[in-house]
Amino acid sequence: MRRAHADAIDGVLALDKPAGISSNDALQQARRLLNARKAGHTGTLDPLASGLLPLTLGEATKFSADLLEADKEYEARIALGVETDSGDAEGAITRQCAVDVSRGQFEKVLGGFLGPGMQVPPMHSALKHKGRPLYALAREGQVVERAARAVEITRLQVLEWDERQPRVLVACSKGTYIRVLAQQIGAALGCGAHLRELRRTRVGNVDLAQAVTLVELAALTLAQRRARLLAVDALLAGLARIDLAADGARGFVHGQRLPSAALGARLRVYGPDGSLLGVARGADGWLEPVRLVAQTAGAVEPDGRNNEFGIEEVT
Repeated sequence: MRRAHADAIDGVLALDKPAGISSNDALQQARRLLNARKAGHTGTLDPLASGLLPLTLGEATKFSADLLEADKEYEARIALGVETDSGDAEGAITRQCAVDVSRGQFEKVLGGFLGPGMQVPPMHSALKHKGRPLYALAREGQVVERAARAVEITRLQVLEWDERQPRVLVACSKGTYIRVLAQQIGAALGCGAHLRELRRTRVGNVDLAQAVTLVELAALTLAQRRARLLAVDALLAGLARIDLAADGARGFVHGQRLPSAALGARLRVYGPDGSLLGVARGADGWLEPVRLVAQTAGAVEPDGRNNEFGIEEVT
């Protein structure tokens, strides 16, 4: 919902969400502090979890899907010997076992989860079944069949060894549930486990080191808060870049496709002043606009260059 008297501001806020509140609560608090008219977040962090929650403002909301698709990185504390019905510390304990696991045994099991694998999404998740979130069904005691999903773990290593609650780093593909991974690790060890703590440290090219907490944000002036925003294209850093001369840029922002040898399902496109124009698809000798950014008046006026189509450079 848009707020009356709020400002139209564009950018990305790397927020360090505290544990104990929902992602939407964190979004609304940050939105009020920035007095932003339009805002969204790029993938939910459970109330249990803390860490990086990139928020998109204004024109940046058009590119939220790029972070939804991005790889993620987490620091997770896994409690061995205790299973819960939700797979995390918020659930009821369903089973307890003695734990006799060495660090060597634990690391050997971790190695078995590296690479492509399959996960069945948990019942305590926001995925929907016949229009209802699975977590709502779980609260009613219902269990429905869920199809396994392909995921990939690219890094999985011990950060801090504790024989009952080791802390690990996990780098993974989109759609990976760390609480399910904790359960899988516990099952492989034979003692069971659940996710005790979770902190997200990276989403795509956005890192926790760039983030600000709500407490820190509240202590700043409005101008200082807005100065913490990353540029609209912060979410697109992983895409190949194309720069257009003014004539080509003017056609592009009006939805025209341009002749180009660039190839790619998603390419970030800039005008002659270095401003982001949008995202395009490059195929079959054409550059076709996919998503455009609203431009200020005069931003892509002709500059008199001798370039019929305005294609400059692909990087």
